[in-house]
Amino acid sequence: MDLKVLGMFDARVNGVPVAPSASKPRQLLATLAVHAGQVVSVGALIDELWGAKPPRSAQATLQTYVMQLRGAVGTALEAGGTPAREAKRILVTRPGGYLLDRGEGTSDVKEFERLSGLAYQALADRDTDTAGRTLRAALGLWRGPAFGDVRAGALLTLEARRLEEARLCVQEHRIELELRQGRHRELIGELGVLVQQHRTHENLHAHLMLALYRSSRRTEALDVYQRLRGTLVRELGLEPSEQLRELQHAVLTASPRLLDAPEADYRRLVKAV
Repeated sequence: MDLKVLGMFDARVNGVPVAPSASKPRQLLATLAVHAGQVVSVGALIDELWGAKPPRSAQATLQTYVMQLRGAVGTALEAGGTPAREAKRILVTRPGGYLLDRGEGTSDVKEFERLSGLAYQALADRDTDTAGRTLRAALGLWRGPAFGDVRAGALLTLEARRLEEARLCVQEHRIELELRQGRHRELIGELGVLVQQHRTHENLHAHLMLALYRSSRRTEALDVYQRLRGTLVRELGLEPSEQLRELQHAVLTASPRLLDAPEADYRRLVKAV
């Protein structure tokens, strides 16, 4: 089974879509897809689908959903010349739960994690060309928010958050790499969107400040700091970190150190100011 969750959920067998359009069966398949190769207990699945107050018929309804999913998988298998009964080898009943066996199928999550690992290793080896290509390839797998069209309970919400954090980490590394390459103006728009989405994220705000300053937009860089400070104080009762305050001072005083291209890590820059 080929699985895509980095955007709208998609599951295919022999190229045939098998993810149902009905909300709860779709949510069930997505939950099993997240844990492909692992047994997910009946209790965990019921909690995911119905929360803390499941109906009395929850277990029977869950079994019905599993049968519906197997029916869709069986139809897709037959289209490829495989008996429909083999669906039980893909959506497997195990003691206390169910397991999705994707076999040799693809997974965009596994590919994202593979590419991310290669990119981080390339960064450690200072192979910036490979790192840049691989970071962009990893991000290119994303088609929208994780599980973007699936109703999410506790398990899917947790997994979506984990994946979004991993995506943001890759984005940060790519942005820092491109700042080193002098692509300041090209990054301003993307960073502007990211700081709106992550209103208390200091690193993203620092990257935007640096990109603006290096694009001769010092006043706007200072405005970014003030907006972040206002948000931190108002919502969290916190001041910006010492390093971010030092970056703000360096921008305010027009420190020539900030123009040192290839450096893009603001924490290293302020140490030398």
